[in-house]
Amino acid sequence: VQLQASGGGLVQAGGSLRLSCTASKRTSSNNAMGWFRQAPGQEREFVGSISWRGETTIYADNVRGRFTISRDNAKSTVYLQMNTLKPEDTAVYYCAVARSSYSGRDLASYQYWGQGTLVTVSS
Repeated sequence: VQLQASGGGLVQAGGSLRLSCTASKRTSSNNAMGWFRQAPGQEREFVGSISWRGETTIYADNVRGRFTISRDNAKSTVYLQMNTLKPEDTAVYYCAVARSSYSGRDLASYQYWGQGTLVTVSS
């Protein structure tokens, strides 16, 4: 499975971006998917995840209420709507396909990773 993430870019603080991640085939439709991010010099961290049917979402504390994850299984695509962006949200954002239908924060529970898309938030 290959994942193609897009939608990153440069935005001012307080602005919004929507990231998309499309899988190469529909094996992802039975799996949870997640978003992670990695800032320069820091470890990759969990942003949020969504179950395979989309009924369950989990968010990191520092993005809850600002970010929203959704998915369209017919398009094999997961989205990350990011609102009220802050400079500390600057990072490379990665999407990932989990090993099961429900998944959370653990990187090890994800089996396929996209190449990442850079989000830069200016102050």
